[in-house]
This record gives sequence, structure tokens and C-alpha cells, in this order.
Amino acid sequence: MNHKLIDTHAHLTYQPLASDIDGVIKRSIEAGTTAWITVGTGADENCRVAETIQQYDNLYGAVGIHPHHAKDSTNDDIDRIKGFAENKKIVALGEIGLDFYYDLSARDIQRDIFQKQLALAAELHLPAIIHSRDAFDDTIAILDNFGGKLKNIVFHCYSGSIEQTRLLMDRGWFVSFTGIITFKNAGNARETAAFAPLERIMLETDCPYICPEPMRKQKTNEPALLIYTARKLAEIKNLPVETVIEATTKNAQSFFGLNIRGGNDT
Repeated sequence: MNHKLIDTHAHLTYQPLASDIDGVIKRSIEAGTTAWITVGTGADENCRVAETIQQYDNLYGAVGIHPHHAKDSTNDDIDRIKGFAENKKIVALGEIGLDFYYDLSARDIQRDIFQKQLALAAELHLPAIIHSRDAFDDTIAILDNFGGKLKNIVFHCYSGSIEQTRLLMDRGWFVSFTGIITFKNAGNARETAAFAPLERIMLETDCPYICPEPMRKQKTNEPALLIYTARKLAEIKNLPVETVIEATTKNAQSFFGLNIRGGNDT
């Protein structure tokens, strides 16, 4: 297996993956995904991320308060994120943003927590992993308020329109695609993936969610399945899969400042 993918957004501290993390990592390496970023979503999860990333080479972390949990977060939780970020293996703040689809936290609280975390990302000079669902205009407006203060931005689990993607590209930001682009009914996401420049794309599983085709019956997604998303992106772009893997791996290493042990040069 000569390809070396990076799963830029996984939740390896979620069940059922956490109970079998040795097996998850082993299967991933065997399938050619050899580095990972496991992403926090709340105070307890951030603690688990900080602990888990110490256990494996090439496993990095991001810490943040997901908009679903904004209502439960305190200023102490924000301060704790700053403490976690002192660890060199914490490579981003995330996932942070706005979710007006589920509205599990009041929108004004979501906006407040989002802005506080972006201010922290700017202070720490760390990139931010953005969750934005049914809240694109508000998300962009808040990000634009920070001007050039933020190191870098990626919209994760991306399936925005071409018009929205153009706005992100104009700002020099990145998008990250999941197995959604493999779904039969996701023609719009594939159009967007075709439009977005390869040099601004990363790949992720968002596991344990969003199992790609043809593995959707497996239910629990894991990093070993990232290759299916890479193959679909290659098909969409009419490029060799190795070209897509090389480009997205390079993008991820540069975006997050990863120091891959044993090399991850495809």
C-alpha cells in the first residue's frame, strides 16, 4: 500500500471507535491512512483528545466547543482550551462554529462562544476547523470580523454551493470533503468538489459518522475507509488517485503544520 492519506477530521474518542482504538489505528495504517487529527467537541471530549494523542505517533488533536455544546460551556472551558493548546500535538481549534439546523444552543450563545474561540485561535496562531450548518452567512460575517488575524480556516464536512465555495476560495480558505461525495443523492456536493481547486481541498472521515459508499452498510465509519472518498474525488476531478492523495496530504501537512514521523511523502 503506497499511498499515505491524512484523515483531517476524526472523532476517535467517540464510541465505538474509542473502545477499539488500537484496532482502528492498525486497520487505518494497513489501508494507507497513516496520520489522523482527532477533534474535540466539548470540555470532556477535549480532555480525552489530549490524552489519546499521546498514545500514537502521527495522531494529532484539535480542541474546541461545538455549537451544540455552546449552551453548556463556560469561560473556564475556553481557558482550558488554551491550556491544551500548549501541547505541540494540538494543531487546531475545532470544531467550532454555528449550527442553525439543530439549534441545540441559542443562536446568540453560539455566536458568542464561536467568537471567543476565534479570538483564541488568533492569539495562539492556530488554524480553525469550522462547523457551519444552515448558518453560512452568519459564519462568514463573524470570520470576516477577524480580518487577517486568523492563521487559516477550513470548513469541514463541506457540501456548500459553488457560489459559497467561491466566497471561501476568494478568502484563501480550505474545504474538507467527507464520504458525502460518494452518496448517490449528493450530486450538488460532487459539483462543488469538481469546482474547488485541488490545492484547497483536504479529506476527512468525520468518523464514526458518514460511512462512504460502497461501505455504508458497515454503519460505523473509521479512517481505514478514507480511501473511498479519495477515489471518488479522483473520479470527480478526472485525475489519478495518487495525484489526489499526494495533493490533499501536502495540503493537510502544510495547513496543520504536521510533523509526520517516518515521513508521509507520497
